[in-house]
Amino acid sequence: MTKKPHADTRLAKYVERRVLELKPTKSQADIASQAGYTNANMITMIKQGSSKVALDRVPALAKALECDPAYLMRLSLEQAIGETAAASVVEIFGDPVTENERSWLKAIREASDNSDPRLTSRSQASIKSIFGK
Repeated sequence: MTKKPHADTRLAKYVERRVLELKPTKSQADIASQAGYTNANMITMIKQGSSKVALDRVPALAKALECDPAYLMRLSLEQAIGETAAASVVEIFGDPVTENERSWLKAIREASDNSDPRLTSRSQASIKSIFGK
């Protein structure tokens, strides 16, 4: 049986989902090629968890997967160095902010007339309710 030490990582699951979502418009071989992998099976190895994504490959892979590079980097860091170490990197350098998160921030600033609103328990509950929590 082949070892798959990264099979349960969020990155492996995310790459698998993105490949499925892109299937109508691009093949897995196209994704591998666009990401700069000479071996088209590399995407399969990442999805199955038998291989990690090299951190220097994240920008090209994000472009090939048509996803936010900050989000993919966050998942890749977790996979590369573990959740605890990734949390330490985030503590020192800050959370990578995705394009979607920047859009939320822009909407909040517009809605509040750039008043720097405090996150109250009521506003936090409102945000949670948007996501059904």
